[in-house]
Amino acid sequence: MLGRYVKTQLMVLLCGGLVGPVFLVVYVALGAVAQPYVGWMLWVGLLVTVADVLVAIALTNRGAKSDAAAKRLEATGVLALAQVRGIGETGTRINEQPLVTLDLHVEGPGLTPFDVTDRVLASVTRLPLITGRKLVVLVDPATREFRIDWNRSALVGGMMPAQFTLAEDGNRTYDLTGQAGPLMEIMQILKAHGVAMDGTIDIRSNPAVRQQVMTVVRRAAAQQVPPAAHMSTAPVDPVAPYPPPPPGPSESTARRLQELETLRAMGTISDAEYTAKRQQIIAEL
Repeated sequence: MLGRYVKTQLMVLLCGGLVGPVFLVVYVALGAVAQPYVGWMLWVGLLVTVADVLVAIALTNRGAKSDAAAKRLEATGVLALAQVRGIGETGTRINEQPLVTLDLHVEGPGLTPFDVTDRVLASVTRLPLITGRKLVVLVDPATREFRIDWNRSALVGGMMPAQFTLAEDGNRTYDLTGQAGPLMEIMQILKAHGVAMDGTIDIRSNPAVRQQVMTVVRRAAAQQVPPAAHMSTAPVDPVAPYPPPPPGPSESTARRLQELETLRAMGTISDAEYTAKRQQIIAEL
């Protein structure tokens, strides 16, 4: 707690709170001769310094409560998937990052699906996850208090690789990157057994967890249909009675246009930048 307070106090001083201590130092350094003429420095310095301390204490308490709530949700909360149904702008920017509202539809094991709205900073790293429309949340089943888990969301959203190497299968590596269903199931298994999600995870020392994860990985791999399986074996008439319809925009193009609309709505890019980028995307069709 003391370490957190010291860090917060330094942050407050660097953000303008240093004026108070500077006034006090200058007042003392001027000596008794000049002090009657600069008495205002003493009172302003004391006022600003006291305000610095009170702000630092308030921020420290708020941070401690937030961390305690996060740890409680991690220990007792339910891991659920939230679909982003809507994105709205608030007109507020914090550290040059837009503050947006998200309309979420939350579903998870043992939970009655519910809709909720949250306000988040759409930073550069979070924006692809928001426009990807799938976020991982930790939910208190009793109160429906929730918190977005951005690290797990990056895994489900395909922003982080999800590869599993099984020695039992001849050290074969299975790639489940971006597969929300299997990854959510695996993360729920890991959470239930207290396995932290901190980069590379080695569960060889926990046979029970390893067996459950292996089952999910193999099932997900078996459900992946090879591209050749989608090809029809029926003969193709070389002469088509009608010309084929013009191809529509690909899924990746549509997604890029949607992300571009979101960036303009949140004020991240200007209208001129939006127009130029949109013309570039359309020209690539």
